[in-house]
Amino acid sequence: MPRKDVEISEEVEKEQTNTKKKEGEEDKLNRMLAAVLEYISDDEVEEIDIDYILDQTEGLRDWWNQYREKNRKRMEKEIKESLGELSLEELEKIREQIKAKQ
Repeated sequence: MPRKDVEISEEVEKEQTNTKKKEGEEDKLNRMLAAVLEYISDDEVEEIDIDYILDQTEGLRDWWNQYREKNRKRMEKEIKESLGELSLEELEKIREQIKAKQ
């Protein structure tokens, strides 16, 4: 088989693998969403317990933690970018809050 054909064949295999992976992730998200909606739409549930949902829905807690970590990085970036716009007084308040946490 010519080298070009091998490269094309490998590329097609990679695309198929990526497609299957995306479909697998989509199926997993659909399953988790269905479990959550089923729980919150249950008329017998008077108070929604987030920890129960996270514990009882396979993979949801891991997904949630990953989502929060991505969101954290975005928030950190937004905060860093906005620091230059704050007054000295606002910066001092933030500094005090950080010191209080340490």
